[in-house]
Amino acid sequence: MPQHNAHRRRPESISHVDAKEAVDLATAQPENVFLFAPNLIGYTRVILAAFSLHYMSYHPVACTITYSISCLLDAVDGQVARARGETSKFGAVLDMVTDRCTTSCLLCYLAIAYPTWAILFQFLIALDFSSHYMHMYSSLATGSASHKKVTSDVSRILWLYYNDARTLFLVCAGNELFFVALYVAKWTTAPVPVDLSWISLPYVGHFLANLTYAEAVACLTGPVCLLKNIINVVQLWKASKILVGVDLAERAEARRIKAERRR
Repeated sequence: MPQHNAHRRRPESISHVDAKEAVDLATAQPENVFLFAPNLIGYTRVILAAFSLHYMSYHPVACTITYSISCLLDAVDGQVARARGETSKFGAVLDMVTDRCTTSCLLCYLAIAYPTWAILFQFLIALDFSSHYMHMYSSLATGSASHKKVTSDVSRILWLYYNDARTLFLVCAGNELFFVALYVAKWTTAPVPVDLSWISLPYVGHFLANLTYAEAVACLTGPVCLLKNIINVVQLWKASKILVGVDLAERAEARRIKAERRR
């Protein structure tokens, strides 16, 4: 892409507020963003997640219920924010941080529960954090109003993921459900009431003959988890390219200014 086109397409930042001015505004609080309804839902999610972590090692029912409600509320806060006109940068970051932390804590437990797969869970944590951090930073660097505002010419995959509410919900819910199913599978042995012993595939036949409800859910949602992490890889790669592009544009601008000063 020519340099002048890349520079023209780069949007202006929606706001330039000095850090001290921002702190003073938050202290004076002409409008209490901390108490916006969607942010109150966000605090509720944090509290429920904390309870789920407390129960995780000894009370699977309480853990599963509190964790699931915390995740389901993730689909509510954004709708409330838009309906009440209470969208905020604080709320968006609170939402993302809560998502990353709750999932990572569950993955830490799964790494202990399934030590053979610990390295995979550690990789998933690293990928989740790095891809979202890079994506958020690239959004800020290009002046985007939200990390969810992705155009199809940047990435069609990310555009479909972030701009279709149903796709976003189903992928995120399926991903979380997969991890929750793995957690529940360590606590339950009740088999599904279907005789699958007739399946004689190597390794698979014996597994299906003793399949529990939780394992069945994990099998169904596993492909969704795979898709979510493919999206994370795409997000990480696209964010890296955007940041490199911003670097190149800024270096070119610095050289232009330097050349003009020499005239």
